[in-house]
Amino acid sequence: MSGDTVGRVSGPSAADLAFHWQIDPVALVLVAVTGVLYAVGVRRLARRGRRWSPARIAAMAGALAAAIVATQSGIGRFEGDRLWVHMAQHALLGLVVPLLIVLSAPLTLALQTARPTTRQALRRAVHSAPARVLTHPVVAWCLFGGGLVAIYLTPLLDVAARNDPVHLLVHAHVVLTGTLFLAVLVGVDPLPHRPPFGARLLILLAAVPFHAVVGLALLSAGSPIAPDAYPRLSDQRTAAGLFWGIGELFTLVVAGIILRQWWLGERRAEARELREARDAAMADS
Repeated sequence: MSGDTVGRVSGPSAADLAFHWQIDPVALVLVAVTGVLYAVGVRRLARRGRRWSPARIAAMAGALAAAIVATQSGIGRFEGDRLWVHMAQHALLGLVVPLLIVLSAPLTLALQTARPTTRQALRRAVHSAPARVLTHPVVAWCLFGGGLVAIYLTPLLDVAARNDPVHLLVHAHVVLTGTLFLAVLVGVDPLPHRPPFGARLLILLAAVPFHAVVGLALLSAGSPIAPDAYPRLSDQRTAAGLFWGIGELFTLVVAGIILRQWWLGERRAEARELREARDAAMADS
């Protein structure tokens, strides 16, 4: 969780982040298992003569690569030394990885390739009461935004820096809540609650204040929010600007994806209406 002496004294350089890698066994195993399971699903589909979308494969590959960079590179090695490095890791684990995961449609792939008993179990899980609660847009929004507030505006960040299990749980939380929130907004897997596109944009905009409030609180604080783990106020202000800026960029990217999905959905609906009108005309003739 902490870097070497050079990182502590002068702060990690770009070369440190790029080349000073470490092994995080837990994260590496999770990434490997996820990649293998996804590859097995794609292979099974190919054996049945069906082609899985290359864009979805690329999305999963990007998610796994981002997770490796976040946990195995210098970002993972030095995230305990500087808050701004921690923010970069948080952006990868809580925003980039979840976004690419939901765009890779892992649940749809599993439903198309798993054995019948597994498919039934997955369908029951998706439509279960807990899943309905967790995938409700308001609940997903609260878990995503509330987690940001809890991590950065409470002592949790200091506790996580001193306690490895808590540190791991925080990482798991940002990945899972980010995935849940983005699955509601831009995911293509089947969910019990799938709000219309206009509502998705409103939900996304409603999440903007979380980044703004947390960023402003970090930027304007007169003392470090995690004095034991990150005692430098200048470091905190750099992290605040990074957090705020990444949040704004994230909002624009997700909004663009929602608008594109909306446009594609309208095109498919128009094409379907034209086919139905043409079929009706042929039936009348």
